[in-house]
Amino acid sequence: MSIDKQYLSDFEAILSHRYDNGADYWTTPDKRLIKGSPFSTLDCVLYLLELGMEPTEPLLKKSAELIFSTWKEDGRFKLYPKGSIFPCHTAHAANVLCHLGYGSDARLQKTFQHLLDTQYTDGGWRCNKFSFGRGPETQYSNPFPTLTVLNAFRFSDYLNKEPALDWAVNFLLEHWTIRKPIGPCHYGMGTLFMQVEYPFRNYNLFVYTYVLSFYNRAKEDNRFQEALKALESKMVDGQIVVERIVPKLAKFSFCKKGKPSVLATRHYHEILKNLGINR
Repeated sequence: MSIDKQYLSDFEAILSHRYDNGADYWTTPDKRLIKGSPFSTLDCVLYLLELGMEPTEPLLKKSAELIFSTWKEDGRFKLYPKGSIFPCHTAHAANVLCHLGYGSDARLQKTFQHLLDTQYTDGGWRCNKFSFGRGPETQYSNPFPTLTVLNAFRFSDYLNKEPALDWAVNFLLEHWTIRKPIGPCHYGMGTLFMQVEYPFRNYNLFVYTYVLSFYNRAKEDNRFQEALKALESKMVDGQIVVERIVPKLAKFSFCKKGKPSVLATRHYHEILKNLGINR
């Protein structure tokens, strides 16, 4: 199973929530794959991968089948049985499946094309749901779904070859300059954004620098370099220290608030590797 002994209690805790929503693999009988956060289907699959579980394990293969069962012929994923399909739904589902090793799957190839076809005029991805009302700021794309799309695309052959992705990277770099809440869902870069959150669940400094480090368009940009320096300024003895955590994950050993995280620090070393830095 490849999960280190020190994380077995975390693994067992995740499994203890497996039927919380009324069906197997952390979902509901009608396949609401993002219900029950932070123990939804999509959440828990990513936690298990973080802990070191191999994507080939039966539990994760069955979870992948469940996620794919919500895939539509046009490339979108319907994570709720009723209502609209928002770009963030497709982005999160595709991202999880890519982490599970399905980046070359024919269905995800359709999803990638759908995402490229629906890119907004500023380079990001945006829905037409205005929960906070309308204003000048809602004319922008939503930064976190855009970052999630890029997280999925880094597992594809489009990485550093598709100009549309450079456009998306530039949109996110521009947000480092804007800082204020933008997009219909009001993603900003305030106090919460600057707190290091792990595991990656929300829009924050750590996942921002991590995902962008895979894209050549970002690596030499001053805005990315500033973000990376901000992340490094928060490290202690070369380790990532978790500053923010969802309360329901507070007892997990791999992501304790206020403590260095070995698994989080591995992602920092991935950033350095992407930048060609040896430390």
